[in-house]
Amino acid sequence: MGALQTFRATTREWLAINCPQSMRSRMVAEEQVNGGNKRRSTNPDAYVWLDRMAEKGWTVPHWPSQYGGADLSTDELLILLDELQRIGARPPLAGMGVTMIGPTLLEYGSEEQKTQHLPAIARGEFAWCQGYSEPGAGSDLASLQTSAEDRGDHFLVNGAKIWTSGASHADWMFCLVRTDRAAPKHEGISFIVFSMDSAGVTTRPIEMLNGQSPFCQTFFDNVRVPKANLVGKLNHGWTVGKRLLQHERSGLAALASADMAGPMERIKPSVPLNELAERYLGDSTSDRALRREVVANEMLKRAFVLTQQRAVAESEADTPGAATSIFKYVEANYVKEQLDLQVRMRGSQGLGWQGDAFDAEEIAMCRLWLEAKSISIAGGSNEVQLNIIAKRVLGLPD
Repeated sequence: MGALQTFRATTREWLAINCPQSMRSRMVAEEQVNGGNKRRSTNPDAYVWLDRMAEKGWTVPHWPSQYGGADLSTDELLILLDELQRIGARPPLAGMGVTMIGPTLLEYGSEEQKTQHLPAIARGEFAWCQGYSEPGAGSDLASLQTSAEDRGDHFLVNGAKIWTSGASHADWMFCLVRTDRAAPKHEGISFIVFSMDSAGVTTRPIEMLNGQSPFCQTFFDNVRVPKANLVGKLNHGWTVGKRLLQHERSGLAALASADMAGPMERIKPSVPLNELAERYLGDSTSDRALRREVVANEMLKRAFVLTQQRAVAESEADTPGAATSIFKYVEANYVKEQLDLQVRMRGSQGLGWQGDAFDAEEIAMCRLWLEAKSISIAGGSNEVQLNIIAKRVLGLPD
């Protein structure tokens, strides 16, 4: 038996013994582990699964072992992903730690920053949030005004961020701040990290149309940040910040945490789309066009996931490039189209906000349909992604 065959056999055996049964089902939002203790999973098995996977280094299997990973080769990583999917295992750990700041620190962090943060991220000890967008700096992010004034051994941060997902539950923030107002706007930005328990940090949840409050506005009033928390070079934070967004948009970190569908997992109904069509459309022949759209949407999803897997298999480095904007653009459109299809298939039952006339899934998917309207804006709007693709991928002139 070859080395890879042996690895598959031992991985399959280990998962059969160590993956709790309740972790072999579709993720429930309240049971997801994003790190930290401010918002706990409602399922104790989630922490059993996290601890076991973290001990193996499999929460971040592609990371170096000294930082909490398992040093898996690309071939071993793909086998692990395949075996996790075979038993329908949930990701043991999600959140911005493993998908965004962790990979960025691997590339740009100092040895001290890697040693401090990466093992803790791999073990799920802290939850992270992102300090990028501001009330006056969204798609034009480089116009940000939150400042970090040099005070010798520390920065003094003042300003505000908005749409900071999970800020009220986060332990740490990675943040873009302006450190040189005289420099061109892209060149006077720095990338820092700091504890959300720092004096002067406050958060205010933003209630959304779907009745939830995943976003916050975050305020900084003379927040003291040690100089050691600067990631990369002073005034070169735009480069670091862009790289982090490439990790987010690629979806490759989601693959590495065993979630083949990434954010698309959230929009799955309790039954496949084709069965959903049969339930709500019956034998009607008047909806053939809608059925064709369902098939086309499912084909797009399968092509998307296979392309992500191929990107992992063909990758010669851990640093994604501008082509990740293609993933972000395609995924955003897929998610919105799929939820639109679900609403159309359900008819009036797809528009249930509350009440006994609707079951729990109909209500949940209606609210998710409303929430997902923002997906083509969050993380960089579709228009921004198309500009990146045109300039950085296709090489078209400005």
